[in-house]
Amino acid sequence: MSENPSETNFIPLQKRVESLLFVATGPVAPNQIAEALDSDAKQVEEALKQLGEDYAASRGVSLQWHGGRVQLTSAPDCAMDVEKFLGLESFQRLSKAAIEALAIIAYRQPISRPGIDAVRGVSSDGVIKNLLSKGLIQEVGRGEGPGRPILFSTTTDFLQHFGLTSLDQLPPFEVLTDENEPKNTILKD
Repeated sequence: MSENPSETNFIPLQKRVESLLFVATGPVAPNQIAEALDSDAKQVEEALKQLGEDYAASRGVSLQWHGGRVQLTSAPDCAMDVEKFLGLESFQRLSKAAIEALAIIAYRQPISRPGIDAVRGVSSDGVIKNLLSKGLIQEVGRGEGPGRPILFSTTTDFLQHFGLTSLDQLPPFEVLTDENEPKNTILKD
């Protein structure tokens, strides 16, 4: 620890941000980091952007964004090494139904179980329970419709499972047009 708080003025902001991400127990908002460092939020966001680029280029760690929060994680391309080192199961199997429901949730989040059922054409109760127990989805609130259904979204574990650093890395959703040509679009409710 530094004896003189003014000494932190000589430590690069990027280094200070990195140290907070390292000790954070989960995802944190950039403004939370800025507040802790008595720094400008825009400067912290720029430091995070630079850290992300540096990590992506040549490091074994990466920044993972979810819901406007960021955390330090192991690099997705090093997952096999990390799993082997920690003695984890190398592949967590998901059923076709689970992957189908997970894709619907990822592209339409937040979405209710009836919304998922409407897209799938079958009941998703068991699949949702399974995805919740694996920590790949979470309850994020209630809808405004009849019965105020529970709304679901993906989690940071979802991103880690699929080696993504943010939802922006999901491939564009393709819908067949009248000419049977794929058209890139994002699903809307």
